[in-house]
Amino acid sequence: MSANPKRSNVAANAACDAMAALLNGGTITIWDGAQPANADTAPTTQVKLVTLTFANPAFGAAAAGVATAAAIVSGVASVTSTAAWFRCYKSDATTVVYDGTVGTATSDMIIASTAIVSGATISATALTLTEGKG
Repeated sequence: MSANPKRSNVAANAACDAMAALLNGGTITIWDGAQPANADTAPTTQVKLVTLTFANPAFGAAAAGVATAAAIVSGVASVTSTAAWFRCYKSDATTVVYDGTVGTATSDMIIASTAIVSGATISATALTLTEGKG
């Protein structure tokens, strides 16, 4: 028999809220290039473009397994390139929590433009964290 676990809203919300709590006061780095296979894989040829900072608390309470980020502090880009993905870290700025896609629509994190220019202020207009119900 194959595994097919399903979560209730209560369980999905608890999982989402626990992960969101890890990001309180943490950071988000936006990168160019291909997103690594998973969040435990270090970037190799990808270039870090900008660092943003989460509020504390970083997210509101989850509903149906989805939490929406509180206001994210903008950052100044250090490199000119095309944003492709992001990585989130705990407040120690070294412990990775999760990765996601970045774009102008239908991405995990929404920014005004993926064309990043060195010296420009970069802001996230939306970021959600989702724990699926299965």
